[in-house]
Amino acid sequence: MNILRTLVFGGTVVFLNLLPGLVLAAPTIQHWTTANGARVYFVPAPELPIVDVRVVFDAGSARDGAKAGLARLTNVLLNAGTAALSADAVAERLDAVGARLSSGALRDMAWLDLRSLADPHYRVPAVDTVARLLREPTFALESLERERNRMLAALQERAQSPSAIAEQVFYQTLYDKHPYASPPEGTEPSLNAITREDVQAFHRRYYTAANAVVAIVGDLDRAGAERLADDLVGHLPIGETAPPLPTVAPVKNGPVIHVPHPSSQSHINMGELGISRGEPDYYSLYLGNHVLGGGGLVSRLTEEVREKRGLSYSVYSYFSPMQVAGPFRVGLQTRRDQVDEAIKVVEAVLRDFVQQGPEKEELEAARQNITGGFALSIDSNSKIIQYVAMIGFYRLPLDYLQTFTTRIEAVSLEQVTAAFRQRIQPDRLITIIVGGD
Repeated sequence: MNILRTLVFGGTVVFLNLLPGLVLAAPTIQHWTTANGARVYFVPAPELPIVDVRVVFDAGSARDGAKAGLARLTNVLLNAGTAALSADAVAERLDAVGARLSSGALRDMAWLDLRSLADPHYRVPAVDTVARLLREPTFALESLERERNRMLAALQERAQSPSAIAEQVFYQTLYDKHPYASPPEGTEPSLNAITREDVQAFHRRYYTAANAVVAIVGDLDRAGAERLADDLVGHLPIGETAPPLPTVAPVKNGPVIHVPHPSSQSHINMGELGISRGEPDYYSLYLGNHVLGGGGLVSRLTEEVREKRGLSYSVYSYFSPMQVAGPFRVGLQTRRDQVDEAIKVVEAVLRDFVQQGPEKEELEAARQNITGGFALSIDSNSKIIQYVAMIGFYRLPLDYLQTFTTRIEAVSLEQVTAAFRQRIQPDRLITIIVGGD
């Protein structure tokens, strides 16, 4: 059960909602490690009287093992209370101090987010509540059954969604027996097989200090941030870091898989292995993909697929770097009778881009768009906290935000072309088509 409450109460909520977003051109990240081994990353942000905290664990679905959905079920059950606090009591304690709590789990990671007023009168009890949830969740059987049923119901909804089906089949085909193939939302058999003992064991193994990253952004000084981190995770067992994930072998001679579905349009996912976090050619690929399909209406794919031929309302491409090679994906929807033509156009655009690279004018326009809009991506605490948590989890350089635009500006046309030739092999493209008979 995710808890999402009003940040503050009374007249104060109006005041905070009217404040402009926090603007930090290039926030400086401070870093230290707690006595029990949690890595902490902190950005002072005194402009608003609030504090955002994200605690991230290497406890995503890649750690599910044979029971897909275990990571997400464990994560959502953290909010269900402790031996001393029921779920209702947790909600009441957070409401009383105007705090907001949410959680989530994907393939690489699981996390809890806390937003609180910075005043210790409100912040300290909020942090204490979350600390209890992290270190002593009860995983009561009635809560487990309730959340299991919610996840099973969500699976039934996903089974009717062609986009969700396409994504799941794409990941299963791309990663096969690799842990990334495990769907974060689980499957019906796997969810029904998960026991309370499984959840408890998963929590003991992965929700430890050595496996944790704490990101803090808000109206605190360094001493206050250190106290907050210690209060939040200082009593977690030290534990061990999760083992490295295995590398991924690329799929050769990418298959074309057609999944029948009674949808009005066919949903198409195409792609192959991309890159992991921290790869040196990340900036070249990021900039080049903005030209290819990441730049919205000004991308090549949009020009060829939508504008010239009217085959799809939208088409996109992106790299999703993870701990080990994440996917490179192209996605679109089109009429059933246009599927073959749309796929041929995408393949032709991609082959040409890999062989020839972007035009100089295209690249410069993409560069200006990225660097000119970067400030908007860090113009609030809630945006900065996501970056800081990512930097900490993937052990990226602390000056990542400060040097991002400089690195984009330094990428040459030749580097973009070389990076795409090295990373993307059009003959390996996996193509998933959901729709039609």
